[in-house]
Amino acid sequence: MHSLQVRDTEPLSPRVLNTYARGYFAASLGCYLAVFTPAMVAMSFKVRHIVPQDQATATLSMILACGAISALIASPLAGRLSDRTMSRFGRRRPWILGGALVALVSLAVAGWTSSVLVLTTAWITTQAGVNAAFAAANATLADQVPGVQRGRVTGMVGMTSPLAMLGGALIVNVFASDIARFVVPGLLALGLTGFFVRQLNDRPRRERPAGRFSVKDFLGTFVFNPRTNRDFGWMWLTRFCAMFGYYGIAAYVPYYLADEFHLDEASVASTILKANLAAGVAMLVSSPLAGMLSDKFRRRRPFLLVAGLVMASGLTLLAFAPSVTFVVAGQGVIGFGVGMYFAVDLALATQLLPNAADAAKDLGMLNVAAVLPQVVAPAIGTTILAAGDTTSLGGYTLWFLTGTVACVAAATVVWRIRAVK
Repeated sequence: MHSLQVRDTEPLSPRVLNTYARGYFAASLGCYLAVFTPAMVAMSFKVRHIVPQDQATATLSMILACGAISALIASPLAGRLSDRTMSRFGRRRPWILGGALVALVSLAVAGWTSSVLVLTTAWITTQAGVNAAFAAANATLADQVPGVQRGRVTGMVGMTSPLAMLGGALIVNVFASDIARFVVPGLLALGLTGFFVRQLNDRPRRERPAGRFSVKDFLGTFVFNPRTNRDFGWMWLTRFCAMFGYYGIAAYVPYYLADEFHLDEASVASTILKANLAAGVAMLVSSPLAGMLSDKFRRRRPFLLVAGLVMASGLTLLAFAPSVTFVVAGQGVIGFGVGMYFAVDLALATQLLPNAADAAKDLGMLNVAAVLPQVVAPAIGTTILAAGDTTSLGGYTLWFLTGTVACVAAATVVWRIRAVK
């Protein structure tokens, strides 16, 4: 393709850009399938199959939190190591394909086991593999696509999240066994990342990194100075708030449907499929449109502002849903906002990187903001759900309103970014 760092003054030809975008789309879809299918549906069912029902919520929270901690470490660390990789296959390819392979093996173990300890360990390893692949794949955007063309790519790739959720819900509906519900998304992830790796022109690094990878370098992987990189810091906080409202809340929707609307497992799976279909259709409309318009008008922040407010309104609808129909509608509204957010978020982030030479490390650090809510949410989720039982709102209503506040905060914080409009 081009050199490892593409200058913004050298737009890619439509053919080269489309080839790259298709591969990146496939890899993102595969990674999301591997992590969304278990995290948002299959894991909640799996937990209820192996522990007493009254222990399910606490056990699910513990497993998801442990996996998220693994992702917090794996994403920036794998990103930094991929920046330094000297393989003849390139800097990013080994990490993308290797991460997907690790995830497949771990998902197979998760689907097979009836032990909470083994399930937790398998999920920790799955999250490490998927996030290593994500960190390297996301860095290719900064490596190979000029800033002025990234909105078009991220607008297209923003559709992979709803498609993965829809695909995950479909997998759970089609396959009744836990093993299939975990292994099938892992196989799809390996195949789709393999497609990306095969067509990616990932040129090997020719110069050895300065110095050895020391303990200081390792610890430095997980920090950045928000005072010297203020806009990147605000971007980090914006993503954290938005993803808390989205990822952090979503894991409890299956239990919400079962506990509040008294649905059995088959009905929950069917309703989740309908909700994800509504969200997916909404995202398929909003994501490419927002990406294209943000490139055209050279504006990123207004789209993230609107996205946060739309997500907040959808969560509010979910909080007060009087019936399953309103739950599906609320997920559709959330999907429209999330589609806008994903279309513009990564494009803006890659224009705020503190150091282009450490693109994967910095994007991995930014990914921490997407993963950290998955640690924080389970840690406080059970407390908020229990506290809600003593209020007139109810536990799930209070929980979804917590997500509403987080999304409003995301819409507000993004306006503190100054370097990009």
